[in-house]
Amino acid sequence: MRVDLAGQVFAVTGAAQGIGAAICHALTGAGATVAALDIDATGMAGLEVASHHTADLGTREGAQQALTEVAEEHGRIDGLVCSAGGVRGQVGRPIEEIREDDWRAIFAANVDAAMWCAQAVAPGMKARGYGRIVTISSGAGLRPSLTGIQAYASAKHALVGLTRQLALELGPSGITVNSVAPGFVLSNPSTEKQWEAFGPEKQQSVLNGIHTRRLGRPEDIAAAVCFLAAPQAEWISGQVLSVDGGHA
Repeated sequence: MRVDLAGQVFAVTGAAQGIGAAICHALTGAGATVAALDIDATGMAGLEVASHHTADLGTREGAQQALTEVAEEHGRIDGLVCSAGGVRGQVGRPIEEIREDDWRAIFAANVDAAMWCAQAVAPGMKARGYGRIVTISSGAGLRPSLTGIQAYASAKHALVGLTRQLALELGPSGITVNSVAPGFVLSNPSTEKQWEAFGPEKQQSVLNGIHTRRLGRPEDIAAAVCFLAAPQAEWISGQVLSVDGGHA
């Protein structure tokens, strides 16, 4: 199946590195006009897309301002990919050691940003009777997290819930809302740090639990996003697509 997104405008959050950057490349390769959004302007500098937008998307004001800027520059937003998130540099620790700011930082990046970005693009999509929203959740949104980070597992479960609720609400307006749930992907310094923290024995255990016996690549996730963004996926909504090499 050839995915043709020519003439469509996509906003991609968390675009500065890893999975977000790979999604930008894949959507651009499919012909879409891509606006990249991230709090890290330096990280986006080498990204070859239609436009770069620096913003803190974890606040309603930041998300509204950034996506209004995208719509004004490109005329509209046909699709939104919420890839911002991650563990914010944290590693697994006992519950007694977790501070309030640790918890809130992960929720702001993974859940709040998706909510406020979806809120920002929904009116325009409703008016046109068409839209694609894809969130990047995680296997940690479907089961306990390998990271051991309580806030990360909780936030990704919440993101799956938000995805399904938005699919129900926005479906009558011609807007599909789905999620891609990656397995373990070495995509940025945080995931590399987490992988190293596992140690050789746990690393091998993780690999043994994957049917294909390899970790994921950012491109694996980007390919799934392109499929859900395609016109051919118009009758798929409220779904969570696990892209994890097969989970034993």
